[in-house]
Amino acid sequence: MSTQARGGDAAGTGAPVAGAAGSDPHAVPDLRLVGLRKEFTSQDDPHTKVVAVDDVDLELPKGQLVTLLGPSGCGKTTLLRMIAGFEEPTAGDVFFGERRMNQVAPNARDATMVFQSYAIFPHLNVYDNIAFGLRLKGMKRSDIKARVDRVVEQVGLVGMTQRPPSQLSGGQQQRVALARCLVMEPRMLLFDEPLSNLDAKLREQMRIEIRELQQRLGITSVYVTHDQVEAMSISDVVVVMDRGRVAQVGSPVEVYARPVDRFVADFIGKANFVEATAIDAHAIEVDGARLEVPNGVPHPAGAAVTAVIRPEALLIERGSEIHAPLRGVVERASFLGQLAEIAVRAPGDALWLVDVPNAAEVGMPEVGETVGLAPSPRSLHVLPR
Repeated sequence: MSTQARGGDAAGTGAPVAGAAGSDPHAVPDLRLVGLRKEFTSQDDPHTKVVAVDDVDLELPKGQLVTLLGPSGCGKTTLLRMIAGFEEPTAGDVFFGERRMNQVAPNARDATMVFQSYAIFPHLNVYDNIAFGLRLKGMKRSDIKARVDRVVEQVGLVGMTQRPPSQLSGGQQQRVALARCLVMEPRMLLFDEPLSNLDAKLREQMRIEIRELQQRLGITSVYVTHDQVEAMSISDVVVVMDRGRVAQVGSPVEVYARPVDRFVADFIGKANFVEATAIDAHAIEVDGARLEVPNGVPHPAGAAVTAVIRPEALLIERGSEIHAPLRGVVERASFLGQLAEIAVRAPGDALWLVDVPNAAEVGMPEVGETVGLAPSPRSLHVLPR
């Protein structure tokens, strides 16, 4: 059982995702996308087709939360809407388990979506909003009450069931939207940037609650966001998308520490891109210094390569005697509380970004000061061809 994708030679995503939920390699994926493609007619030229999703393959085992992550216009929301049934694929197939879902109506897919805009009914109280779908199914009143009471407790809305939406905070309204989906006991939960309307502190709280609830209930979930921190913190698997294709699939640690290309490295967090020369299979040369690369250099000796070094993986050395392999002059120093962001100009005119934790205690480098830079070897990653 694996989470895979096909989206171009750079994807490098044919191997099982490390730490994937479940371990039976013969189990049928809960969600499977096969060669999925979506074209729209251009608004500027009716004879031109715009490709929103391009040849995506993805497998998701039961109980995992996968995040579709990428910039605006990368195709992640269109992909989610094809899973939900709101858009029909131009080509390819959507499977829930062994069942092909193409042409199956959204209300017959056993999947519910939590929308960015909440989409709760302003004229109904909390209880009636949550019970709405169950009433449409014709369930008995006693069964509806039992389900609603259970999900109200799960999402933390006890004591609020008689309130109208106008008396709820943004976070409470989002809980109502989530409860309305959970009460249907779906096979799959779909999230379309559900927290983008909340302030930063509430967004952090809600994503923790969503993740804990999803893990506790074991519901397979697909979550769309453009927020890298959100994706890193809640996901079993991150699918990074770029211009309609899958750039990389992997665990949060994999896509952050071992990006397959410059786009992924640049989109997921901050990164220093270092032009270097391959010395051998485990070392590169930067500004005349030899840097070890324990994870390997996927280029022949003498080749020009690009290495990725995260700002937190650089140590600054200060003082009259500097032994670090690299050095430069501090060009900018910004104190941000829990860390300081330092920009160091190297002799070759490269600008290195360095994150210094606990800067209030260890001291801030001064602008114009010459400092040494020592990258953590295990955090040094050379991009593939």
